[in-house]
Amino acid sequence: MMIEGDTSIESGSIVVRFAGDSGDGVQLMGTQFVGATALAGKDFGTFPDYPAEIRAPAGTTYGVSAYQIHLGAGPITTAGDAPQVLVAFNPAALKVNLPAVEPGALIVLNTAGFTSRGLAKAGYDEDPRKSGALDGYQVVELDIAKLTAEAVGSFGLSKSDAGRCKNFWALGLVQWMFGHEVDSIEAWIRARFADSPPIRDANVAALRAGHAYGETAELAAAIPRLRTGKAVFPPGEYRGIRGSDALALGIAAAGELADRPVIFCSYPITPASPLLHRLAQMGEHGVAVFQAEDEIAAVCAAIGAAYGGAIGITSSSGPGIALKTEAIGLAVAAELPLVIVDSQRGGPSTGLPTKTEQSDLYQAVYGRNADTPVPVVAPRSPSDCFDVAIEAVRIALRHMTPVFLLTDGYLANAAEPWRIPDLDAYPPIETRTVDPGRLAAGGAPPIFDRDPATLGRPWIAPGTPGLMHRIGGLEKDIRTGAISYDAENHQAMARLRAEKVASVARFIPEQQVDVGASEGALAVVGWGSTFGVLYQAVEQVRRTGAKVSLIHLRHLNPFPANLGALLARFDRILVPEMNMGQLATLLRDRLGVHPAQLNKVSGQPFLVSEVVAAVRRELSTIPGAQRTPKAV
Repeated sequence: MMIEGDTSIESGSIVVRFAGDSGDGVQLMGTQFVGATALAGKDFGTFPDYPAEIRAPAGTTYGVSAYQIHLGAGPITTAGDAPQVLVAFNPAALKVNLPAVEPGALIVLNTAGFTSRGLAKAGYDEDPRKSGALDGYQVVELDIAKLTAEAVGSFGLSKSDAGRCKNFWALGLVQWMFGHEVDSIEAWIRARFADSPPIRDANVAALRAGHAYGETAELAAAIPRLRTGKAVFPPGEYRGIRGSDALALGIAAAGELADRPVIFCSYPITPASPLLHRLAQMGEHGVAVFQAEDEIAAVCAAIGAAYGGAIGITSSSGPGIALKTEAIGLAVAAELPLVIVDSQRGGPSTGLPTKTEQSDLYQAVYGRNADTPVPVVAPRSPSDCFDVAIEAVRIALRHMTPVFLLTDGYLANAAEPWRIPDLDAYPPIETRTVDPGRLAAGGAPPIFDRDPATLGRPWIAPGTPGLMHRIGGLEKDIRTGAISYDAENHQAMARLRAEKVASVARFIPEQQVDVGASEGALAVVGWGSTFGVLYQAVEQVRRTGAKVSLIHLRHLNPFPANLGALLARFDRILVPEMNMGQLATLLRDRLGVHPAQLNKVSGQPFLVSEVVAAVRRELSTIPGAQRTPKAV
């Protein structure tokens, strides 16, 4: 709301979006703003929105990169719907992002790009500043390129290098708007560009010039100060974390909990590569990284690592997972632990490399030849990636099976506050080896003597005295491991593989209701990165007295044992997901329920408003659904 007597805007939370060409430093600007926001004690959620084309022509709509942050008192679980503040570095950035901006929003325009050529490259027939397209918005026009050049003119930079400082000039201005200091950003610049003093000093000068510009009396009247409350977090030590960073830390933590080395084998692919980059920096935590020449080599190397007694992990996105498929079947047949991290993106084929989707659930659950079941888990938020990585390794080692971990492009790059956990509070990850007493007693080596509860076989490293054994892709005898083409044995092995995955349900927690009562009119059922949006949507509708609850799934194969009974307590089920209905199919297949669907495959996350509208549509068809719900 606008505060009477001045131009300040005060709100519980505000959504800000930075947009420009890929080379404008928009992502860096966003991540530095996030750091300053965290230091200011505010909750936040982010959405880095990369262009689909990596080298699109400058100034075109195809090359627009954006970074959205939702900040305030919290609890904030999404990057927000419509931005109330847009900083656009060129006409293309304005054209792409204007449709998403809230009516009346503050738009800061870099006028340097609003030339006839720049407008034409963006596809504007007429300057939007004169056509009426910006009527109803609070527009501030600044020649940021010129102002930056003036601020850094004394450092002897080339014109192009000087121009690259404009993101820090704009960031300085935004810092002023939110009442944030620039000290932490300046410290980062000084460390980042320590080897290049002119670049370092110029960026610092640009940052401080943008901040100082906001302090002028003239501008203070034109640009409102933006004020949000501070968040109240439970006691603890916090840091901001991206999903890929949390996943890397979780993988390293799993190695420590299992007291085993981790060998991560991968091939670069968007959006999975940040995990590879992060783990490559964690050698001191017992993580070895192997960048293979292709996807098949990567997964086979990870299987080899598991065969040798290390925690083998491989990672990719949908197209790469397709190439790994045969080898994943090998790991199932060999009964070796393996974690496959799938950072989902839009598809099929090469699809939309930088856009997020939840479209690999079928691939994870069903996507192999023959009957080849594997457990599947999915994190709900960037910080949840830490715990789900540990969970995936725990399942893999306990049951001696490959496990799919489904993250996506949104989770990989989004960030949120994270309370650093106490690793001592996590139970160790147990592995099963051969009882020395059994060996001493003689008889056949109990190499395939499976645990009756988990159906996992002992994990035996090659070269262990007395435990020589054979593994491979050919069907093996269920007792000895020798190659077997016996029909009854194959039937028994197929049943064993299915029952092994089904047995995971006996070790995972019962499904809980995340929001609302454990019975009622409508259950909204989600998975993966949709949690934040579904949480906000269900909370919003419940405030009107509606009988709606949220159930968000971490374990997707097998489902928690009580899930069918839990869903049966609701009149209707709604499944929002960023695909054409894959979880809905799985629920029909496994539980015989018939959910309504809300599907989105635009490459963008759900908006809260989209889910709220769908929930209300469903509720309107259920008699009595709008009555005040029972106490939880």
